[in-house]
Amino acid sequence: MKIILLLLFIAPLALSVRAEKDFSLLDSAASPETKSRFAMLDDVRILANGLLQLGHGLKDFVHKTKGQMNDIFQKLYIFDRSFYELSLQTSEIKEEEEQLRQTTARLQINNEEIKNLSQEMNLKIEDLIQNKIQLQEKVWGLEDKVTKLAIFQPTVQETNEISSLKAFVEQQDNHIKQLHKIVEDQHVQLDKQHNQIMELEDKLNHIELQELAENSFTEEQAESKEGSPFLVHNSTAVMHKLEGATPDCTALYNSGTRSSGIYTIKPNSSEAFDVYCEMKFGTSWTVIQNRVDGSLDFNQTWDAYTNGFGDLNEEFWLGLNKTYSITKQGDYILRIELQDWKDNKRYIEYAFTLGGPETDYVLQLSRISGSIPNALPEQTELRFSTADHDMAIINDLDCPQNYLGGWWHSKCEETNLNGKYVAPRSKGRLDRTKGLYWKPRNGRYYLLKSTRIMIHPTDLKIFD
Repeated sequence: MKIILLLLFIAPLALSVRAEKDFSLLDSAASPETKSRFAMLDDVRILANGLLQLGHGLKDFVHKTKGQMNDIFQKLYIFDRSFYELSLQTSEIKEEEEQLRQTTARLQINNEEIKNLSQEMNLKIEDLIQNKIQLQEKVWGLEDKVTKLAIFQPTVQETNEISSLKAFVEQQDNHIKQLHKIVEDQHVQLDKQHNQIMELEDKLNHIELQELAENSFTEEQAESKEGSPFLVHNSTAVMHKLEGATPDCTALYNSGTRSSGIYTIKPNSSEAFDVYCEMKFGTSWTVIQNRVDGSLDFNQTWDAYTNGFGDLNEEFWLGLNKTYSITKQGDYILRIELQDWKDNKRYIEYAFTLGGPETDYVLQLSRISGSIPNALPEQTELRFSTADHDMAIINDLDCPQNYLGGWWHSKCEETNLNGKYVAPRSKGRLDRTKGLYWKPRNGRYYLLKSTRIMIHPTDLKIFD
């Protein structure tokens, strides 16, 4: 560009110098006229040729500059459109979050009202029960009198008194039965309200995390001057090797790691081994079981369930021994995530303890929260068993022969997340007694498409 400007500046000077020279030649009349004329034509041709080349160069430069400017405008248009779409999504998420908060507040108010009503009903029922006891005592006394008077003919007044007392007792019994039914309905409604509140709180947590991630993503776009504004994630887990293995996925997160994937950990007094760390909810969870498509057979031996099997990138069982080495470092939460064949997602969380190999890895659970009814016995010692280890406990109870995978069995419960993976038939009724499903004691079947079991310490500062 500087060279072109220099040529444009020199060309007029050259022309003026050439013209002055020609005029001086004419004035001096030292050369013939024809010779002077031919000399001027040659100079003009040379100058014209130079100007023509200069024009072509300027034309090419203008076209190239226009192309570059069009590319810049196109990139700016793409960036503006992406930023606008992200702004719309953020606005929609904020509106949905506000609606969820309002709904949660209303449900909490209703929950308090129902609790107060339930307490009042309980007090009335206690009073009615006391009245019933007193009436029963009176009836018993009357029955004794009737027995004694059976020999004699009762008077009309006594007969009327007995009939009225019986009618009154029957009326009181019916009233008590109605109140019992009302209280049961109130308890069912309370449970539904509680589950709805837990689901809404879980959604609010997810929305806040998503909004935080999108805001950070928008800031990264605004700061970036080159490259595409879209991020691409690889679906395959990445193997991370870090210097100095940490005792837990949570400790890994506290050290600054924020990407889900396979990492090497080394719990206290244990050898190092690889685990899959799931970064979510503002922390990191250690995944101990993952089932997504039935590609892995979970009908394995006791040794396989003890040491672990499968691919950490796909379906796997981490291993009882590895899980025990992690949980004996402190108190942990057990989170079970379920997805049915209609892509509905639910979860449940327990406080739990896990015994060592000498106890057959006995498990004790206590429900904390969740969006699905509980289907595992609480405050009960559940021993892990497989087909080749301690299945006599199950067989003695004459349970169905569909427990093909290792699990913490208890009597004939109908939940086994390591059972056979069965997809529902396209036609006909589902065979709900076989396959992978979640079945509360007095609830419906939840035939499952995928499951994931994770653990997390209850004290987030346990590894600080």
